[in-house]
Amino acid sequence: MNRFRYFRHHMPYLPLDSCSGKLLVIEGTDGTGRSTQASMLKEWLEVQGYGVIDTGWTRSKLVGKAITDAKLGHSLNRLTYCLMYATDLADRMEYQIIPALKSGFIVLADRYIYTAIARGIVRGADPEWLRDLYGFAVVPDLVCYLQLGVKELIPRVLSTGKINYWESGMDMNYGDDLYDSFVTYQGALIEEFDRIAATYDNFVTLDAREEPRVTQRRLRDTVAAYLEGGALSTSVAQNGSNGIERP
Repeated sequence: MNRFRYFRHHMPYLPLDSCSGKLLVIEGTDGTGRSTQASMLKEWLEVQGYGVIDTGWTRSKLVGKAITDAKLGHSLNRLTYCLMYATDLADRMEYQIIPALKSGFIVLADRYIYTAIARGIVRGADPEWLRDLYGFAVVPDLVCYLQLGVKELIPRVLSTGKINYWESGMDMNYGDDLYDSFVTYQGALIEEFDRIAATYDNFVTLDAREEPRVTQRRLRDTVAAYLEGGALSTSVAQNGSNGIERP
């Protein structure tokens, strides 16, 4: 069994004991097909005989609806934005993620602290403060980052027929044009994701420009290699998977 590993500190009421489950994370900006890929991966893992629990942002019973309501009213300031998402994760960590890991499940997270940190940094929050704020989070065993450039991202989002206020960073006051704000904000967000992917050594970067079925096949190969080997193989990544920041 593996011991719970936290990024910086554990909350006093969360355990430090062992678990037999695995925490797998799929990261990436909006429009990369992340949620679709996570859903397909969950089905595939279950067919392979694994027990899988999925989780994602704003699914906390405590504050999930409050975040959704606040975003609908465009009433979240930048600090409140960060704190509410941290509360959402803390609640899910206590009642969903850790219990499932202790029970031997694979926890499949559609986005994790890396999204929150990237968004926070782009919105001007201090990186050290953000890392400490999310220091209670359990270190994932594997993070699959679906990488997509802003030029490839734009047509995908436009094909849905709408550009979201928050996905466009309109709260950042880049300007009144929704499209221009989207390009600026998403470009900054992708740069931060790329930097984060190079910072933590449990990341595997996958090219999200490919067809969804191709991306899914590569995702399954990556996860299978990890689950079978207990660590990232050199064919998948050049580094180990302890999730610690590189110097």
